[in-house]
Amino acid sequence: MATDYDAPRKNEEEVSEDSLEELKTRRNDKNSGKVDEDEVEAAESFELPGADLSHEELTVRVLPKQADEFTCASCFLVKASSQLAETKNDLKYCVDCV
Repeated sequence: MATDYDAPRKNEEEVSEDSLEELKTRRNDKNSGKVDEDEVEAAESFELPGADLSHEELTVRVLPKQADEFTCASCFLVKASSQLAETKNDLKYCVDCV
């Protein structure tokens, strides 16, 4: 906020009177504390846990595991071969799980 340094200065009593008047007008204004928000729009953006998503369609293309990828035996994520940390008993583990 810009300050007008050429404006006449007020003493402490005048400043406190102004602030009291402002508080009184704010108290009388019932809508001053409300936020303008569309409740329907806000509710649509929330997703509740356990919500029924059976009507939703998958919008990403899922590719099968490629030749240079492996499935980690611990986290069961498909990782690139550069993420392979070790192999025990034909089970492959990624660097995050080791």
